[in-house]
Amino acid sequence: MQSKYISALGLDVGRKRIGVAGCDRTGLIATGITTIRRTRFVEDMAVLGGIIQERQVDVVVVGLPYSMDGTLGFQARQVQKFAQGMGKFLQIPVEYMDERLTSYQAEQLIIQENRSPSRDKGLIDRKAAALILQQWLDWRNSQKKAN
Repeated sequence: MQSKYISALGLDVGRKRIGVAGCDRTGLIATGITTIRRTRFVEDMAVLGGIIQERQVDVVVVGLPYSMDGTLGFQARQVQKFAQGMGKFLQIPVEYMDERLTSYQAEQLIIQENRSPSRDKGLIDRKAAALILQQWLDWRNSQKKAN
């Protein structure tokens, strides 16, 4: 039986930045938290570990960039490698969510807010992370209702 409360973190892992999103304790709403500029793995883990500890995170949901044909390309394998290393390093469960088109959706949301997506790539990463986490939360909640 799943707990009523969940603290999850959503990540949009890129080569230069990691978009980070969190959810309310009820697991209903995902919001962007921050964007981490990637440096070295150990330094990235220190920042993520601090967020995980502060928010008492139970699970990290990582967006997996499948190719449009559903296969795992080079970038998806890089993300998996990062996520597996993070899970071991930080001793935290990692789950994956298909992130196809989330960056595009994030850009469209920013445009709807009358803002320029080209000016703030970090904002796109945070919004994409929130979309990834929201998809996972919605999926998780639909699974709970089905049981």
